[in-house]
Amino acid sequence: MPFIRFKKSRPEIEVQSGANLMRSLLDAGLPVASSCNSDGVCAKCGIRVIEGMQNLSAPNVTEVFLKEKNNIRSDFRISCQTQILGDIIVDTGYW
Repeated sequence: MPFIRFKKSRPEIEVQSGANLMRSLLDAGLPVASSCNSDGVCAKCGIRVIEGMQNLSAPNVTEVFLKEKNNIRSDFRISCQTQILGDIIVDTGYW
């Protein structure tokens, strides 16, 4: 099973392969910014992927649109639109 690890000192989180990134973080008690209730319209749930980008689902049409519209860097993923397929290391500016 994949692990979510963090840039800063936090316990790692073990998740099911295919789990949603945002939901996994929220279930672990970590805050994730959002104003659209995971509907994929606000892009506030962007998470910086430090390692393991290849271990995430390919960006879907919604994520590609949101990243282009909001000028979001390539090392960020819209967490409500992203599934975890393998180990990753992530960070946000507010953890």
